[in-house]
Amino acid sequence: MTEHRLTARRWQAIQQNDHQFDDQFWYGVTTTKIFCRPSCASRLPIQTHIRIFLSPQEAIAAGFRPCKRCAPTGQPVTNQTWVTEIDQILTAHFKDSLSMTTLAALAHGSESYIRHTYKRVTGQTPQQKLIDLRLTEAATLLTTTTQSISWIAAESGIPNTAYFTTAFKTKFHVSPSHYRKEAQHANR
Repeated sequence: MTEHRLTARRWQAIQQNDHQFDDQFWYGVTTTKIFCRPSCASRLPIQTHIRIFLSPQEAIAAGFRPCKRCAPTGQPVTNQTWVTEIDQILTAHFKDSLSMTTLAALAHGSESYIRHTYKRVTGQTPQQKLIDLRLTEAATLLTTTTQSISWIAAESGIPNTAYFTTAFKTKFHVSPSHYRKEAQHANR
């Protein structure tokens, strides 16, 4: 099995978290750009999202990062590296309905450990970062489109318009409509 394809035997090893295949191959998940050992206990990826590597160096050269949970390089992943990875996931998925459970699965860690580590490194929780990304996107849309507030809220990842308005006022100290009017006035 020296080729780079996902054989039935490799898929079975990944499904069963089989330690016997560790150091024979590594698999990357194309949607998260994380790579693991076959024995990794993280959530099972979709089969079509798997890419096979014959060494950790090959996975890294292809732009994949080591999993925090299984440490496929034999070295632990630093908290700063993991937080950078979590930021990339949040930035890529902020418009989606992204729960802590989903974030934990994508970042290969437990919800509580992600929350604790992220807050210790950044000073805010992943949820706070997520709402900040959504509100920043909303501010951009308010100044670059004529779409309705409810459309902008949903497009930014906050489908509840009342909650969106409250969160927006908290961050920017004005309502979304007032923010838009100020931006239009400043551009004249």
